Amino acid sequence: MLAAYRKLFSLLLLVGYAWAIPGLGNGSPFGDFEVKEALSQPPAGWKTVSEAPADHLISLRIGLPQPNFEALEQHLFEVSNPDHERYGQHLSKEQVEELVKPSSASLDAVNEWLEAHGFAEVELDRSPAKDWVSIKVPVKVAEKMLGTKYNIWKHDESGDTLVRTTSYSLPKSLHAHIDVIQPTTMFSRFNPLATTLHLPDAPLRAAITYKAPSRASDARLASIDPACSASITVNCLKQLYNTVGYVPKAPKKNSIGVTGYLEQFANENDLKAFYAEQVPEAVNSTFKFISVNGGENSQDPFSAGFEANLDVQFAFGLTYPTPGTFWSTGGRPPFKPDLIVTENTNEPYAEWVDFVLKQKDVPYVISTSYGEPEQSVPEAYARRVCNSFAQLGARGISILFSSGDGGVGDGWDDPTQTKCKTNDGRNVTRFMPTFPATCPYVTAVGGTTDIPEISVYFSGGGFSDYWPRPAYQARHVSDWFKTIPKVLYKDLYNPAGRGFPDVAAQGTRFRVFWRGEGFGIGGTSASAPAFAGIVALLNDARLGRGKRPLGFLNPVLYQKGYAGLNDITGGHMNPGCGTTGFNSTEGWDPITGLGTPDFVKLKAILT
Repeated sequence: MLAAYRKLFSLLLLVGYAWAIPGLGNGSPFGDFEVKEALSQPPAGWKTVSEAPADHLISLRIGLPQPNFEALEQHLFEVSNPDHERYGQHLSKEQVEELVKPSSASLDAVNEWLEAHGFAEVELDRSPAKDWVSIKVPVKVAEKMLGTKYNIWKHDESGDTLVRTTSYSLPKSLHAHIDVIQPTTMFSRFNPLATTLHLPDAPLRAAITYKAPSRASDARLASIDPACSASITVNCLKQLYNTVGYVPKAPKKNSIGVTGYLEQFANENDLKAFYAEQVPEAVNSTFKFISVNGGENSQDPFSAGFEANLDVQFAFGLTYPTPGTFWSTGGRPPFKPDLIVTENTNEPYAEWVDFVLKQKDVPYVISTSYGEPEQSVPEAYARRVCNSFAQLGARGISILFSSGDGGVGDGWDDPTQTKCKTNDGRNVTRFMPTFPATCPYVTAVGGTTDIPEISVYFSGGGFSDYWPRPAYQARHVSDWFKTIPKVLYKDLYNPAGRGFPDVAAQGTRFRVFWRGEGFGIGGTSASAPAFAGIVALLNDARLGRGKRPLGFLNPVLYQKGYAGLNDITGGHMNPGCGTTGFNSTEGWDPITGLGTPDFVKLKAILT
């Protein structure tokens, strides 16, 4: 009976709210609802707990169409193509915003809709190009606006809770003027891509497919400190990737950034201890901290994050004295039903990229070590976030993402394969590509291990189900397909999709300081900042010669840069979803991409 009264009370609230808003009566252009987006079934592992509290706040993000995005994409590829006359002529912040702004018709329609629901301009948070607008609303208002019902959902395995719906609608007149609204149908679980060094027992690893040559066969490898086989330090990376003796030429003009999420805090005392051991000349330096969406960076030693410490210690240690920036983005679940005024969005990529796009000056290289299964992010929303990365690329910024730690699936250690099921209603086994690594406007970094380097079994790789194969990688990926049977893993992946990773770097045995002590850690979360550091040094070499930074990397890497990468031709396969995964072979492959960096060779090619 009590539940029935609650439902009746909620209904009366909504009815009263509708009467109070002008323009929502008979004849209103905003009354004829039609489904905009819907899930065929609730995502696996999520169950409803209860109705969402009526007063729980939601930060609705409304994406307006970008009618000229194709023009932006053309600019991006032209300024990133080493053979194009515009190579390196990156766009300004204002030029990018002009290319992605919505039409006046879309702006007017959405403004009228929001005004009809009682929102004043001062309550709207707009992106610089006005292609996104965010509003904070209680659940009862969001339900009225979107013709839906929000519930509290709980994830069986993790215990995470979210306020979401499986379907939402919009007035028919708005469908052409709104691409996407979230949080609605997105049940993604955003995670750092790190794994400890206590790797699984041998039976869970795929077999070595090729025995790497001995150190003696390569004079440079032979000179690498043997201790690097047991523990990777900054000096190990310098030796391995051929930066020993390089002195930055233009550090004051250069920059590198690392993103942090989920209360992963970068501890300055740990960084100092790391520097004291591995980069003594940097011991009195630190990084610039920037808070996004209320993100914090507590310096309590017990709040230090393994992931954040790993990222900043190696990205900034490898590139010292290049200035480093660490962003901490707020917005982490879990949602607590008793705290009904607490916001719960779990959309950190969009929060971060919106903030950065508003800034005039942005670090030239940015590394992110977080990801999630592509299918867990609604395609319309994933595309809009990916388009935002394209905007940064057009401005001359290199965006690098870890490729994931689940091999070809979302759980190489899951014998039941429950993490490799589609959420489209079919519930069939399928490889799980990692987003945002699958976005064609970012550079995805896979993992290697040992010296000489071989592929590591957990390195995420495969093909996107959302994005087709971009032209810049067509030749290399097509060549790889010639090396495998046509029926290999038939129907488990999209052979026409964007292949990832693009490149690779060491991903095991990184010596990181955490709570004042040294620990070993690994994952492609280590690979991304390592590769980003090499890119920052290449930018330094270019800036020292009066050139622009590299910007979006993929076109130049696939066209010329691959000759400056160490091709990884063997090692572990990357198993998952009941399969042994893919091989690392000569040329590009979906486990180590084009290979690991050789700074001297890349500098000769790219500067």
